[in-house]
Amino acid sequence: MRRICRYLPLFVLPLVSLQFANAQSGIDFGVGFGGASAPAAKTGLDPALNPCNLGSAGCQSTPSLSTFMIGVGGDLMLWKRFGVGMEANFEPSKKDYVILTQQSSGAGGPAFTEKLQSRITLYDFNGIFQPIKTKRVAVKLSGGIGGANVKFYDSGSSTSGLLGTQNFSQYFASSNHFQVHGGVGVQIYPGEHWWIRPEVNVHYVHNLNQFGRDSVLRYTVWVGYTFGQ
Repeated sequence: MRRICRYLPLFVLPLVSLQFANAQSGIDFGVGFGGASAPAAKTGLDPALNPCNLGSAGCQSTPSLSTFMIGVGGDLMLWKRFGVGMEANFEPSKKDYVILTQQSSGAGGPAFTEKLQSRITLYDFNGIFQPIKTKRVAVKLSGGIGGANVKFYDSGSSTSGLLGTQNFSQYFASSNHFQVHGGVGVQIYPGEHWWIRPEVNVHYVHNLNQFGRDSVLRYTVWVGYTFGQ
């Protein structure tokens, strides 16, 4: 919930601007649930976190991006066909990336595991075109620019007879990337203002070398409410 609240200020401005829009305008605000995917990188990481060829000694493979994401977003439809919008999509939990240290509890010694975990956030600002708009359904095409943030955390656990199991997690580093976004969705109105929108998006993220390609496929089901027309 704290991560959702962090992005709410991004959508205050369109809500305030509603009073200045014409009679055809409306505000859509929604929350999305879905996933994102991209293949794993073709190279791995050595114990010093430097790129290495898979199969060489000490080289670990990194995971693909295949994750659940939550989104918050808002659209300001200034006209029946055209509008602007913004959204942010993020992983609600961290995912294991590589193991840094692993020690068994052999000979009565302590067990220790340290690993690098990741969490990705995608955010973008878009222009919106509605080629089809009726009372019950609207087709939305969106495209724009934004950014991608990949955060890494140093996490792990240790187990000993004296202290039991101890867990830790701390921020390690982050990587920011420019991205271009495009998407298409069908917004269906079961009622007058409430809507549901299945949507497919493609994000082209510059230099996303944490994974195997620069394009990220994202698929989301949004649920929201329209203020105004």
